[in-house]
Amino acid sequence: MDLIFFLNYFSLLVDKMALYDMELKRVIKKINSLNVRNVGLQFPEGLKMQAVALAREIEKQTEATVIVSADPCFGACDVSDRKMNGIVDFIVHYGHTPLPLRYSIPTMFIEAKANVKIKDYLEEALEQLKDYSKIAIATTAQHLHLLDEIVDFLEDNGKEVVIGSSRSTRKGQVLGCNFASVKNLGADVYLFIGSGNFHPLGIYLFTKAPVLAIDPYSGDIREMSSYADRILRIRFARIVKAREVTKWGIIVSSKEGQYRMKLAKEIKKLLEDEGMEAYILLMDHVNPDVLLPYMELEGFVVTACPRIAIDDSQMYKKPVITPKELEIVLNKREWEKYQLDEILFEDRYYQ
Repeated sequence: MDLIFFLNYFSLLVDKMALYDMELKRVIKKINSLNVRNVGLQFPEGLKMQAVALAREIEKQTEATVIVSADPCFGACDVSDRKMNGIVDFIVHYGHTPLPLRYSIPTMFIEAKANVKIKDYLEEALEQLKDYSKIAIATTAQHLHLLDEIVDFLEDNGKEVVIGSSRSTRKGQVLGCNFASVKNLGADVYLFIGSGNFHPLGIYLFTKAPVLAIDPYSGDIREMSSYADRILRIRFARIVKAREVTKWGIIVSSKEGQYRMKLAKEIKKLLEDEGMEAYILLMDHVNPDVLLPYMELEGFVVTACPRIAIDDSQMYKKPVITPKELEIVLNKREWEKYQLDEILFEDRYYQ
């Protein structure tokens, strides 16, 4: 049984290493050029299986000692620079692109480009795109290198293609907390390349336009309106429940890229002006167990990662809502103008 487990694990590890370009040669060259002695490695959950293999090669080919961050990592908003300050001289952060934040340790970002073929899936998607002439494209860090191929393919098939940009992201890139690059493009339809539902859901809710999502790993092609309708029904139920709350917890993340104390204080004042109690809770990692001791509080507003209230909704027994949803609770925003929360990195925090 142990041998079978090992063989299966080894096979999965090899598949993972082949699927993403970890740019090991470039990382080693950079470490040697800096002559650093202690290097931090940080990975999102999906890439952590490669940590030991990469650490082994780095220590073989450099003079550095590698320290792997084993904590959960949710994005470039969550770089371990403060936790590793005084421990490492340099951080290699995998799976994300840099944000306009003040990192306290020199950090190298490796996108971990996905080694996937997209053409066959694009050909299959053409049937669903036949009634649209102007197509906007969006994706995540692992697939940005595919954009030129996608544009060429669609233009060769008679489509007009637009790709947006923003100050916080690369051209064509969306984050789970920032959709600035897809706004005001005037497209007939949006084509998202990547796995998961949250990014294309955000595109759908911010643009109010049809969204077609292509998963380049499974080949699944899905239109997002039905999924969005289901999520909106869930959020409506949470908002209705939240109208009963009179004692609120306002969650602030201590993560550099999620920290929004100014917004939390504004929310606290807003709730108190409405005759309610509100208390600010500062934490690193938001999960149901962390909130258990605060039994007197009846609901929570999350100013941390906007995905927490949406993706993890079923995990919480009490209402956990976003600042935008709180506006609906307090009748300061109409339900018909529902929006996801966003973090605007260029004009936020430390006030």
